[in-house]
Amino acid sequence: MPGMNESLRLWFRLVPAYAVGYFLSYGLRSVNAVIAPELMQDLGITAAGLGMLTSAYFLAFGLFQLPLGLLLDRFGPRRVEAALLLVAAAGCALFAVGTSLQMLAVARALIGLGVSACLMASFKAFSQWFPVHRMPSLTATIMVAGGLGALTASVPVEAMLPLLGWRGVFWLVAALLVLAAGFLMTVPDKTGGGAGESFGQQIRTLRGIYGSRTFWRFAPQGSLTAGGFMAIQGLWAVPWLLEVNGATRGEAASVLLLMSLAMLVGFLFVATCSVWLARRGITPMLLLTAGMGLALVVELAIILDLAPAPWLWTLLGFSFSLGNIAYSQLTVTFPVALSGRVNTALNLLVFIGAFVLQWGIGAAVDTFVAHGMPRAGAFKQAFTVLLAAQVLAFVWFLVPVKRLPD
Repeated sequence: MPGMNESLRLWFRLVPAYAVGYFLSYGLRSVNAVIAPELMQDLGITAAGLGMLTSAYFLAFGLFQLPLGLLLDRFGPRRVEAALLLVAAAGCALFAVGTSLQMLAVARALIGLGVSACLMASFKAFSQWFPVHRMPSLTATIMVAGGLGALTASVPVEAMLPLLGWRGVFWLVAALLVLAAGFLMTVPDKTGGGAGESFGQQIRTLRGIYGSRTFWRFAPQGSLTAGGFMAIQGLWAVPWLLEVNGATRGEAASVLLLMSLAMLVGFLFVATCSVWLARRGITPMLLLTAGMGLALVVELAIILDLAPAPWLWTLLGFSFSLGNIAYSQLTVTFPVALSGRVNTALNLLVFIGAFVLQWGIGAAVDTFVAHGMPRAGAFKQAFTVLLAAQVLAFVWFLVPVKRLPD
């Protein structure tokens, strides 16, 4: 284990470079929620079409998770992420010049593919360089960068639209992604722990991960709850606020900003307090369980309109910030050499859930409206169905398998 000074130097060399990538990744994940009215007006698409376009990010991101895990464990996180960030830059450039729904969907898929390693590569790097007890704190630190990205994709993006337009925003992000790839290549690196394995051995190991009962304790909640929140934050939060709460565009963007700030506070809380709390008996697993339970209660309150919308959406952002503890808690049940595959195996299901739900919410709203339901009621009905599925996943998560490491 490195000494204090060495550990601090290592932190400053590794964490900022990986944090920049995840900042851009999360901003790109969330930005369509703010530019949705412009996209719908410019392209003349329906809610289902907007959901399909935006969720192409999640589809490509999710489908690449299993190959990504093999690449991270074989070649190491630095080279894999740096190369993929250049793919994301190309996707942003294509989005900036896109003139059709199909072209923008392809561009969005390239963006999703290109940023697919940003979080998982950081987890892999941290598991190689730092001790296990620091994983929840390091994970939360990277999530702080993601929270800042989500925050930037709210009011700041809305403020830039009159100046740059949505196309100009994507040109700017393309340039930043190229710079981020170069920055990442300056950090220390290790080849993956799976470098000595044959491809067949890697596949057999992956089969073992998916066959683990512990893995399947986390997977349904990851897919439906974490994936559902990503689908809502990344697209449907603003339309909900406009249609259900009667908010103006500026008010909706402000609520999105508050939600992102609350997520940032939650990430900072875990990053700074998780080790201290664990020493006092409040384990990361307890924080994860409490956060997910609170999120479900808040979702119900949003559907029933039990309190002012800004308060509820802010609390929702905070509660979901605790959900990312699941990655570190699942990873520590497997050998370090498998950490890339374990994290990406879970992330695959999270992003498949986000893709299906982001498209599905739009399709459900269109269907309910076609059958005569007001748009506000259609949104409430779609969110209610999602909440029911999330409750079932949470109950399944509460069924213990064995005691997990603290």
